[in-house]
Amino acid sequence: MDSTNADNPFDERGLSFAEVEERISAGKVNVNTELKTKSVRELVIENVCTLFNLINVVLAVLVIITGAWKNLTFLGIVFLNTAIGIIQALRSKHMVDKLTLLASKKAVAVRDGSLVELDLDQIVLDDAIRLGRGDQIPADAVVLEGECHVNESLLTGESNPIHKRPGDELMSGSFIDAGLVVARVVHVGADNYVARINNEAKYVKKVNSEIMNALNAIVRFASVLMVPLGLALFIASARTSFTAWCDLAPDSSATVVSWIASGEAQAALSSATLSTVGALLGMIPQGLVLLTSSVLAIATIRLARRKVLAQQLYCIETLARVDVLCLDKTGTITSGHMEVEGTYVALRDGSVARSGADEDRAGAISYRREDAEELDRALSGIAHATSADANETCTALLHHFADAPHVPSAVRAIAFSSAKKWSGAVLACADGEASYVMGAAQFVLGREDFQLFEASVNRLASSCRVLVVARVDGFTDEGDIVGDARPIGFVTIRDEIRPSAAETIGYFREQGVTLNVISGDDPRTVSSIARVVGIPGAEAFVDATTLDTPAKLDAAVDRYHVFGRVTPQQKRELVVALQRRGHTVAMTGDGVNDVLALKEADCSVAMAAGSDAARNVAEIVLVENDFAAMPAVVAEGRRSINNLQRSAALFLTKTLFSMGLAAICIVAPPYPFQPITMTLINFFCIGFPSFVLALEPNRARVRGSFLANVLKKALPAAVGVLATSLLCILAAGAFGFGQELLSTMCLITTCAVGLCLIWRISVPFTPLRRALFMFVAAGLAVGVTVFPGFFSIARPTIWASLLTAVFSLAGCAIFYRLADAMELSSARSGRLATGFGRGVRVSLRGGRRSRSSRVDSTGSSARRAIEAARTRMERRATARELARAEEHAQEGALGAEDRAARPDGARRVGVEPAGKREDVRKKRYRVEQAHGGIRVKMPKTTRKKDQ
Repeated sequence: MDSTNADNPFDERGLSFAEVEERISAGKVNVNTELKTKSVRELVIENVCTLFNLINVVLAVLVIITGAWKNLTFLGIVFLNTAIGIIQALRSKHMVDKLTLLASKKAVAVRDGSLVELDLDQIVLDDAIRLGRGDQIPADAVVLEGECHVNESLLTGESNPIHKRPGDELMSGSFIDAGLVVARVVHVGADNYVARINNEAKYVKKVNSEIMNALNAIVRFASVLMVPLGLALFIASARTSFTAWCDLAPDSSATVVSWIASGEAQAALSSATLSTVGALLGMIPQGLVLLTSSVLAIATIRLARRKVLAQQLYCIETLARVDVLCLDKTGTITSGHMEVEGTYVALRDGSVARSGADEDRAGAISYRREDAEELDRALSGIAHATSADANETCTALLHHFADAPHVPSAVRAIAFSSAKKWSGAVLACADGEASYVMGAAQFVLGREDFQLFEASVNRLASSCRVLVVARVDGFTDEGDIVGDARPIGFVTIRDEIRPSAAETIGYFREQGVTLNVISGDDPRTVSSIARVVGIPGAEAFVDATTLDTPAKLDAAVDRYHVFGRVTPQQKRELVVALQRRGHTVAMTGDGVNDVLALKEADCSVAMAAGSDAARNVAEIVLVENDFAAMPAVVAEGRRSINNLQRSAALFLTKTLFSMGLAAICIVAPPYPFQPITMTLINFFCIGFPSFVLALEPNRARVRGSFLANVLKKALPAAVGVLATSLLCILAAGAFGFGQELLSTMCLITTCAVGLCLIWRISVPFTPLRRALFMFVAAGLAVGVTVFPGFFSIARPTIWASLLTAVFSLAGCAIFYRLADAMELSSARSGRLATGFGRGVRVSLRGGRRSRSSRVDSTGSSARRAIEAARTRMERRATARELARAEEHAQEGALGAEDRAARPDGARRVGVEPAGKREDVRKKRYRVEQAHGGIRVKMPKTTRKKDQ
């Protein structure tokens, strides 16, 4: 705490030092409750303690027990994947921490009549703090002395400064735009407005990533199957070794205990453990997890070069899948600053003419050029005269007239007054001194002049803030206007729209993304800006203050795309309502009022110049506050998703055939692959081609489900590998091939099917894909022929080689046949034809024009009978509903006397035709079935006038 040398210009003396100590002891201190990034320890634990890592550690322990150290190579993938996650998380934390710089580090308080400088966390309850232009309000307070204009755009979205007088509340997090006040702190710490908003956002949001959900589902599914399959496979392998030992043992009473005691069991159990670990490793898509992390990490690095910070890997994918984008106006579409929209010369008939733009077909202008020059001279002169305490309006004028050739010097300046609503200046012009004022028309002009220009002012005010410029006779010593104000023109001020906003919004429109603008500003202003940048449906808008019930807000989601006067809680509710409709929602924002919606959205984007809270909860931060960077994020997401879908088929093939093969080997052990053998397949058939294909350019739209698309490519290859492996196992049993030769045969046949899969997903071939295929084929050949010892590969016999070739061709044929069938299945459609005496289904392949079609029956006679009975029951139920509805409709047509004459408790048991009743003969009520229910058509009625 430092004392300042300045004298206290206010009457307020503030708290005494004893009162300050008392409040500190009571804990009434303004502690920092801002949302912070996760600690390094939390990030490390989050990336290390995963189910994927746990499974691999358990398998590694089993391998270590056997002493086969070379089979631990799979841990390299685990370490790399974990390292990528930790490094990316720490990098994002470091970047956000660098961006998180408080706009105001110190505050000035009045204590014991003196001004003292305090850290923000040294402020106590009831402190009197001095706030001037540019200061950020550190805690909720009430104005005691002075007046000011406050910018609350980060809190409410309201772009216009709010005038505050003694007794008005100041919300923490807002900024003083103009003026000087002393305010008493009424809330500290967690009780502040900003803290309450942040506390509502302090929950862990589930990441909505289809890729991550698919990977987690695969790992969870594999982990459930691993325990029973692993135990069964181990027992089957050990039992085979025990049976073989018993056959060789002379003692018929051999037991498991004696087998273990003989010393021969150790090698058998180690072999069974390794084969079991090899099978279980195949069930886990290790490489796919690493590939996904690597591809998304590379995407974040590419985005970082474009000044886009992705705080979470999977958010890139989510943004590429977004179908609804909710935009905050202030800070996203607009820059947060004001700009001059135009200047207008006042005409004698009460109309206005845009300066420099209103020309008729003959090229003549509807105003005198001297009037336009005088208007520009007055505006630039007043702006420069009052620039010492420039507010947003003055700053916009200074920027607009920055290149003006001549700015008149000010003889006297009249600062803006919130009470008078205008500012003025006496300017030195060529023909002498001239006095001008600029302000709100209803406060500057007389009644007659204001009525004359009121229609023009209202028209301009529909999208901008309108200020009148008038010439006056002079000013009194107190700064009041002398004489009547004579209007010479108007200036319109609006939010500065980012130059790239329209182009970026046009991009999202082309991509079929629905655009909503959700702002705390006036809905008319929001609508006008939305129209300028091309938001579809921007003409229709709603004031969120009228959405006072959840039902109204929910209904507005389907009707409007522009929302104004929206509270932070309503922003979140709008996002939730869109998500309930099945949409993937992205939200952009920069203020505290956006934090709740940012936290709830599937993908959140914040501006670096916004509030600390918004940056910390957002998944993507635009470092240069440029909305134009969004298409680049979408492009990276599309490249990542589309390439991962293609590459993931290689990994999922291994997972699927490993599960199936493990189940088969429980009955017919042993499992043919060892971990070191799988390493050769993992690298050349899966890992290397996947990484190369995953980094290719690809901007195609994301279509379909990630897991479904991958399964369509992976399932045929898995079935092909499973079929060839089963043939190899049967051949080994029939011809007495050893375990190592069986493993070699399965390796070669698996590689053959793998090459077919790589060929298929590489079509159409590019030079890179052609080189990749040749490298994979050569690498497999070298591994099998040059390094047989390292990969535990046996030299096959001629008969074994012939069988391997035949099985490989069979596996490739199975793969291509199933792959073609999977592709055609998406184009297949079924149609039910009637009128042939029995149901007939026509299945078309490739659309109506395709010749590949099939006509078959809808099913057996029993099935058709059941379907017919169900249809009759549904028709009867519908008939009963129609009868009840018609009865109710006719009851409504009865007169009050007829209903009163009916005995209490009487109930209609039938429905009379409308034509048989005299009182309803002319009123025909028709009840018919409608989509999803029934429809009652009521006749038009006319009310008789009272006699």
